[in-house]
Amino acid sequence: MLQEGEKAPDLTLPDQRGEARRLSELWGKGPVVLYFYPKDETAGCTAEACAFRDAYETFKDAGAEVIGVSKDDVADHASFATHHRLPFVLLSDAGGAARKAYDVKKTFGIIEGRVTYVIDSQGVIRHAFDSQLRPTAHVGEALDVVKRLASRS
Repeated sequence: MLQEGEKAPDLTLPDQRGEARRLSELWGKGPVVLYFYPKDETAGCTAEACAFRDAYETFKDAGAEVIGVSKDDVADHASFATHHRLPFVLLSDAGGAARKAYDVKKTFGIIEGRVTYVIDSQGVIRHAFDSQLRPTAHVGEALDVVKRLASRS
C-alpha cells in the first residue's frame, strides 16, 4: 500500500458513463478521496458506497471529491450508481492498472482489497486506510482528513 507523503500515481480510467477521467484533473480541483473496493452490489461494498453517498455533500462542502474504483466494467458501474443513487464518480479498473499502481493488495490472496486514499490538490497522499472488514469506517476517516486539509487552506 502506498504511504502518506508519496506522490499519487496519475492514471486515466473510464467512469460509469464511459468517459475517460484523468486522476490529476480531479485532484487538481481540490482533495480527492479515492477508494478502492472489491465489487459492485456486494454487501460491504454497497454499505461503503451508500455511506460515501450519505456524506457526499459534507465532502463537497469541504472542497473534496469522492471517487470509487473497482474492477467492475462501465455498465456494472452505471447500474450500481443508478441503483443506489451514487452522486460521485466510479472508475472501472478492469485491467487492474490502478490497483497495481496504488499497491492495493488482495486480502487472503483472493478478495480484492479495500483501501482508501485521501489525495491533496498537489497529488500527494495525505492519508491511507486499509480495512477489508470495516467498510464504512473508510468514510469517517477520510472525512476527518479532508476537514483538516480544508482548515489549512
